[in-house]
Amino acid sequence: MSRKVVGIAAGEAHTLALAGDGSVFTWGRGTFGRLGNGKEDEEHFPIRVDFPDASSEKQTSDPSISERDGGRSRPKFVGIAAGAYHSLALQEDGSLWSWGYNTLEGFQEMVLPGSLEEGSKPEKEHALLKVCSVAAGGMLSLAIDNVGGLWMWGNCPQLNKTEDGGFCFSSCPSPVPVWDFHGHTVVKVACGNEHVVALVTAGEKHTDGGDLLCYSWGNNNHGQLGLGDNTSRGRPEMINVFNKESVFEISCGAFHTAVLTRRKSGGGRDVDCKCWTFGLGDNGQLGHGTTLSSCLPEAVEGLPEDAVLISLDCGLFHTCVVSAAGDVWSWGMEKGLGLCPDASFTGDDAGDALLPIRMYQTEGPVQVACGAAHTVLVASDGYKLWAWGRGRSGVLGHGKTSDSFVPCLVLWPPLDEDFKEENMDPPKSGKVDATSEEIELLRSRLTIMERYASLLHVSIFRRQLDDRNLPRSLQGSGVFDIGKELEGLMESSDNEELARMEMFYSNMLASVKDKLLKRRVQEMVKETLKSLSAGSHSYGR
Repeated sequence: MSRKVVGIAAGEAHTLALAGDGSVFTWGRGTFGRLGNGKEDEEHFPIRVDFPDASSEKQTSDPSISERDGGRSRPKFVGIAAGAYHSLALQEDGSLWSWGYNTLEGFQEMVLPGSLEEGSKPEKEHALLKVCSVAAGGMLSLAIDNVGGLWMWGNCPQLNKTEDGGFCFSSCPSPVPVWDFHGHTVVKVACGNEHVVALVTAGEKHTDGGDLLCYSWGNNNHGQLGLGDNTSRGRPEMINVFNKESVFEISCGAFHTAVLTRRKSGGGRDVDCKCWTFGLGDNGQLGHGTTLSSCLPEAVEGLPEDAVLISLDCGLFHTCVVSAAGDVWSWGMEKGLGLCPDASFTGDDAGDALLPIRMYQTEGPVQVACGAAHTVLVASDGYKLWAWGRGRSGVLGHGKTSDSFVPCLVLWPPLDEDFKEENMDPPKSGKVDATSEEIELLRSRLTIMERYASLLHVSIFRRQLDDRNLPRSLQGSGVFDIGKELEGLMESSDNEELARMEMFYSNMLASVKDKLLKRRVQEMVKETLKSLSAGSHSYGR
């Protein structure tokens, strides 16, 4: 389970991953301490967050403690979230940890909504609440408790008490409850820079198959609330367009929103999945084929009608969705990569994708996460991570800081991780100890070779290397005939696939030319500076 990723989150320029054993990993930009490693340095590969030992007063049988690490308890986590410059991690026992810009000191005496009169103090007999899920965006954080109550803190959209029905932002250093949903259950929540969207039950409890109501509030300058106007709201208001749709997934970009809906056939199978978007559309992030903004939800028409959509996320100015078949589509700024604000294209063609582009196809897709200018995909049932977009600060997690226009493998699992079985007996002799070290060295080398082979295979064939489906030339011998495999791939591809391959290789060649040209310009500048320097010295003499 330590090798399997069960959760992923992306901030402005950092990424969080949650492993199946409850460990949390981070990488990318470290400014404000958002990586949780006690420093502000960049990390170009995933590193495990070392949490303080907060379990010293707990019994060793506590299920929220995943293992013993050098005699010290290591907490087990079940949820993660990333804001622009901060991070959240939810421990199995309901404890919530935070780090980065403007950290939260902690939840204190969370009690059942309605159990206290305003201004009174909690009593011991009142049931304490437990955080069950967390979300973050911009400079806002949110949590859902075990009775379906919603809490928020940070830069919170609220009613302006000095003006009836007005709207303002309030800086809340500790969690405050959203009372509007009292008597209902909040199932999911998402937030952008200054707006919030929530899925709430029509009744008190959430039941399987029960339709969820979609609410929104906050800044609405670009129509990102989907309410048909540009008026901001200080309190949640229902988006009536989705009353006839079954909403099951939501996400917020900086100033736009995306929603997934589905309808079921008579046999109970999901059919007619749709992605709806609304809000700011300047960079094509709505996927409607234009750069116009929309204050009402509109379906994204560029996706296949038979696609069963399972996951989505919004970046600053781009949107990404994943289907059950493994297709990954993206649209928005810089060909759907979100490489803002200094895109490489100039003139009338800004390079933005106004309609969905199929970025990649993989087996076993799990989840997708979009940062400000990068995207991370959890694939192969959680055992592989792919990333693309802006690579600065090492946010792509493969050791480089260059941008990537195509998916590249994240260095996962981290090489410095110990994947030995728990409770292994210590070696009884120096010979056994030396053998164990040699085995670990061989494992590390094998991991590197596997990643190298996968990267090479994707670079040539534009598809993932899977040991369950080895190339034909490797099945009967130990020789990999690249030319023969590529020829067979081209013969079996249809026109659409050939066109995508041509675009893929054109982008690769263009990037190589750009790098060579950049290197040559740098060399010319250095030569010129040397020449000028030599000239000035001779003039001085």
